[in-house]
This record gives sequence, C-alpha cells and structure tokens, in this order.
Amino acid sequence: MFDFKELEAFVWVVRLGSFRKVAARLHLTQPSISDRITRLEAAVGESLLDRSARPVQPTLRGREFYAHAERLLDSREEALQLFQNQEDFSGTLRLGVIETIAHSWFSTFLTQLAERHPQLTIELTVDISPFLHQRLADNDLDMIFAMDGVAPGLSVTQLPLATYEMGLFVAPQHAERLRQGGASALSRLPFVSFSKLARPYGELVAYLAELGIDDPKIHCATTLMTIVRMSIDGVGIGSLPVSTVSDACERGELLRLALPTPLPAMFYDAIWRTSSYPSFCRGVTRLAQECAARYAAEHPRDPVGDGQWEAVKVWPDSLDKN
Repeated sequence: MFDFKELEAFVWVVRLGSFRKVAARLHLTQPSISDRITRLEAAVGESLLDRSARPVQPTLRGREFYAHAERLLDSREEALQLFQNQEDFSGTLRLGVIETIAHSWFSTFLTQLAERHPQLTIELTVDISPFLHQRLADNDLDMIFAMDGVAPGLSVTQLPLATYEMGLFVAPQHAERLRQGGASALSRLPFVSFSKLARPYGELVAYLAELGIDDPKIHCATTLMTIVRMSIDGVGIGSLPVSTVSDACERGELLRLALPTPLPAMFYDAIWRTSSYPSFCRGVTRLAQECAARYAAEHPRDPVGDGQWEAVKVWPDSLDKN
C-alpha cells in the first residue's frame, strides 16, 4: 500500500517533469525520489511515469492516477488545517452541562463560543452530574461541565471551572414562624432539593443532621427552576445556589436563612475525554472559566452578610457564624 510521501513525490514529478527538481523542492536526494516512485508503482502494479521522456511524462494510466493523487493530497491538507486553525473548527461538540450552570452564565458562554467558532455545532445535554458522567463514559458526550465523579478507567482531562455558594431559602410567608419558633420550627417545615442521586441532596441531609434534624422531610425535584418555584410558592425550604436566586431575593419572593455554619459549596469542573478534540476543549474551558469568573464577580457571594438581602434568623446569635 502506498503512503502520502510517495503520492507527494509522484505529483511533483508530474508537475515539474524532473526528479532533480523535485528532490530540490522536497529537500531530498534524487535516489530517494526515485525509490518513492518505484514503491508507488510496485503498489499499484503499473508504470506511472515515462522516464525516457524529457521532461519526464506520466503514462496514460499515470495521468488518470494523477488526478486522484492530487485530490488525496488536497484532502490531507484540508484535514490538517482543522488542527492548525482552531477558529475554523467546524465539528460537533457534544456538551453536557448541569442545570445550575445552564441557568447562570451559560448563555453568555454560548454566545461568545459561537462568535469565536461560527462553524461549530453544539449538541447540548442538561442533566445532573452522575448522569452526565455516565454519558461521558458511554462516549455519548465529548465534554461536560459537572461535579467530579469520573468513571474508573476513563481517560479524561479535568480542570476547575466554577464554585457556587449554597444557601437555604424560604418564602416570606414562613419567615415569622421561623423567627419565633427557631430551630424547632425549622424541623417542622419540609425542604426542597435536587434528586437523591445528586450531591446537593446528600450534603443537605448530612448538614441537617449536624443541626440535629435527623429525619427531615425533603421534596425532590429534577430541575433547578422547579425547586425555585416550589420554594417561592412556600412548599418548603429550598436548598439552592445563591447566585441563581438573587433576582428572586431582590424582589422579596425569597428570604435567605442565616445559618450557623455555611452549607457545603458546589464545585464544578470542565471534564472531557482526552481523545476528544483535546486542544479545542482546552480552549473552550478557558472561555468557560472567563465567563464563570465574570458572573461570580457580578454576584456577591454573601449578600446577607453585606446587608443586601433580608435574612431570617433561626438560631441565636451565639450560634450564627454565617
């Protein structure tokens, strides 16, 4: 079977009509060019060049083969350009994103990504981290923005992306009861959180246990916006990323509980299969990091502590360390 080096030698001999000129152009010796042509002719089983002619001419079959050889070399060059100019990337990126990111800085990120790579196509999946990791392992996704939890044995690259402060939020209608009843009133209200498979659920259960609430009633929802809506409607106390409910708090639809200790923050990474567009995915990650950083700067991490939001105090000041 012939290779591209042999095709390249053949094409240039036809163009220049001289082994000597081709050797000079390709920075090789004449015997090297001759060897490549010989190997190519052996592979196809016919003579492709009339060496007795001056300049060297292709045979009848050689002229026919020349057109195919040129197309093969052009296709190779076009394929290599994909990796030399990332701005011309025209493939499809199968991207999985957790909903917290999808409802914060993600639209800005997509807009800027499209501006940088106008030929890029996005196949977007929004889901909880465990399911995104499974789809990455199954090769249904190229890249995810999610919590850690990489499948064992899977070769991936993982870079930090964003951190989200978590808080407990309640509708104003429950505020007075909580202020008067304290922690005992808190234990009588249900909570609203993500699916039991999602990390925020498990961390909420562990956090409440530390506060002495060992058997909380927790309503689970599969989408962030459903949790927000249920919390605003007074169904329960929502465990939510602070930045994603800032507008609702500023409108007075939700109040944040002043906790004795902070809820565990959510840490998200950009994770991609090492074999899937590695240099391109690294560039995508840099853009995502920039968008996440700008979003964080525009959304203060502790508006309660800064006096920007009204807080609901449930615990005595001696316990309130938030």
